[in-house]
Amino acid sequence: MEHLFIVGNGVIAKALAVALTLNGREVTILRGSVDEQPVYTAHIQVEMGGNILQADITISSISNYEKLRGIILLTNKSFGNEALANKLKFKAGESPIVFLQNGLHIESSFIEKGFKELYRCVLMATSQSLSDHKVRFRMVASSPIGVIKGSDEVLERIIRQLDTAAFSFRTETDIQKLIWKKVISNCVFNSICPLLETDNGVFQRNDAVLAIAKTVIRECLQVATENSIQLTEEEVLQNVLTISEMSDGQKISTYQDILNKRETEIETLNFAVLKAGGKKINMPVTALLGELTKLKSELSRV
Repeated sequence: MEHLFIVGNGVIAKALAVALTLNGREVTILRGSVDEQPVYTAHIQVEMGGNILQADITISSISNYEKLRGIILLTNKSFGNEALANKLKFKAGESPIVFLQNGLHIESSFIEKGFKELYRCVLMATSQSLSDHKVRFRMVASSPIGVIKGSDEVLERIIRQLDTAAFSFRTETDIQKLIWKKVISNCVFNSICPLLETDNGVFQRNDAVLAIAKTVIRECLQVATENSIQLTEEEVLQNVLTISEMSDGQKISTYQDILNKRETEIETLNFAVLKAGGKKINMPVTALLGELTKLKSELSRV
C-alpha cells in the first residue's frame, strides 16, 4: 500500500483524507505554504448527506520530509503551484503527482521543471467549510483522472489507491475536454456568485443571472474551439445547472475566499481563458467579471 500525501489543508483535502483513512489507506495532509510545522493529529469530521464521517488525520509540512515516496495529491490553491513545484522538485522523485485543483494550465510549472508523472483530476463534488475541523462534502459523480504526462498503467494504480465509496474516482481518456468544461463552468460560478454575494443555486432561480452565465459560456467556448476542444453550449450549460441545483445554498470557493480575506483562484479561471484566447478573441463579459472579482478580492484584504 502506498502512502498518500495530500498537499493543502482545505475542504477537499480534509474530505479526501477522511474517506481514504476510513478505507485503510495511509494518509498525511501536508501544509503546502507552511514550513517546519510540528506534526500533529487532527480529528476531522465530514458531513455527507445525513451521515458524519470522522477520522484522526496526521498533519505535517513538506519541509519535514527529505523524500515523498508514494502518491502526491495537490488540493492547494493553484496560484501557489509555481512555488510548490520548486519545493517538490527534489522531494517527489518518481512519485506521481495528481492535481485536484481548479483552473486552466495549472500543471505548466511542473511540466517546465521536468516532473515525469503528472495526472489531472476534474473534481465532481461540492464542498464547504463549517469549522476548522468540520466540512460539508457532496459527491456529484465519480471524479475523472487522466494523464497529462505519464502512463495508463500508473493511472490505473492511482485509481486503485484513491477510489472509495465516499469519494469516488475513475479513469478518463479525454481529460482535456472535461478540464475545459469544468473551467468554463468555474468562470461562471467563481465570478458571478461572489460579485452578487449569493450562493450557487442562483442560476436555477434567476433568469437574468442565467443569461449572464450563458454569455460567459459562449465567450469561453470560442477559446475552447480555438484550442481544438469540442464542447457545445448545451453541454456546459447543463453542467452549470446541475451544479447549481446540487449545491443550492452553498457558497462557491472564490466567494468563501473573499469572505475569509484569502487570495482567490480567479487568475487560473477567467484570466487563464482570456490568455488562451489571445488578442483575436473578444471576451468582454468574461474579462469584466474577472477584473471585478479580482478587485473585490483585493479590497477584502486591505
